[in-house]
Amino acid sequence: MKRKFFGIQYAFKGLADVFRSQPNMRIHAAAAVAVIALGSFFGISLMEWCIVVIAIGLVLMAEAFNTALEYLTDLVSPGHHPLAGKAKDAAAAGVLLSAIAAVVLGVCVFVPRIIRLLTE
Repeated sequence: MKRKFFGIQYAFKGLADVFRSQPNMRIHAAAAVAVIALGSFFGISLMEWCIVVIAIGLVLMAEAFNTALEYLTDLVSPGHHPLAGKAKDAAAAGVLLSAIAAVVLGVCVFVPRIIRLLTE
């Protein structure tokens, strides 16, 4: 049980580091808060909440994995190396793709409600 506690403690330590060191993580988190507020305002369905929560989780996870890969790349390749740059670019592309998917999901969930609100 003690080992599990320390594992969780390390996970929270990593999460805190990602939030402190990565401006994009803070931007993603702020967007997540805004989306949650919008979902509450519009009263989205349980299924839509599931979709929104999964999208938010995937974006935040991608950012955390990207940060981990950047740290590891900097450790093993402190000097400039083309493959290190490609690894970092590929990880950043993963974050971008997850963010694009989240925006598309957000558009599908929220735009019809916004249109309805504006036309009533």
